[in-house]
Amino acid sequence: MKNIVNANASSATPIELTDKAGAPEPAIIVPPYWLDACKHLVKKDRVMKRLIPQFGSTCLQSRGDAFSTLARSIVGQQISVKAAQTVWHRFAALPAEMTPAHVLRLKIDDMRAAGLSARKVEYLVDLSIHFDAGRVHVQDWQAMDDETIIAELIAIRGIGRWTAEMFLMFYLTRPNVLPLDDVGLINGISHNYFSGESVSRSDAREVAAAWAPYCSVATWYIWRSLDPKIVPGA
Repeated sequence: MKNIVNANASSATPIELTDKAGAPEPAIIVPPYWLDACKHLVKKDRVMKRLIPQFGSTCLQSRGDAFSTLARSIVGQQISVKAAQTVWHRFAALPAEMTPAHVLRLKIDDMRAAGLSARKVEYLVDLSIHFDAGRVHVQDWQAMDDETIIAELIAIRGIGRWTAEMFLMFYLTRPNVLPLDDVGLINGISHNYFSGESVSRSDAREVAAAWAPYCSVATWYIWRSLDPKIVPGA
């Protein structure tokens, strides 16, 4: 188990928890809405009432910075998790720092040698240009609504709506994202609500009506119900 900090607390102090060996683990910063969301979902949805208690103190966590988070999502497209980790570590070792300016100084041949396809090199360069030129308003994102941020992100080559939604969930920790293009979410709804029968986007929206305004949290638990160890974007 990991130490937990409630981001709502006026003085956030990690709860003293340890791993199996007795060593302390890094604190988890709980999104400020998480506990309220769980209470809401347990009250409103029969499946959430069953799922949420199964996963204890685990929660959605924000990692890294905006640029590296998006760069990593591009690197990992259409390859296995293991392959993505290998290529990312090779690519991340190339620049002096993982910043747009440093990535733009890299040689294309070196990026290709790290395992990146020509298309992904193009995507990473375009991402770097958008950030370096200030075409994305990182400092303003906290005050912007989800759809406006998505519109900014999908203007970058290699970033589609699903990637943008994962970014909203796992970097900005937005509470009410419903990624209907996510296969895991659709499969999880099928498994938990329809006894394995085929589920349409319309069916998924109908189920998720009870989740609002905490669709991100419900989606997290749906993913966990399929595989407790693997969650998209985590």
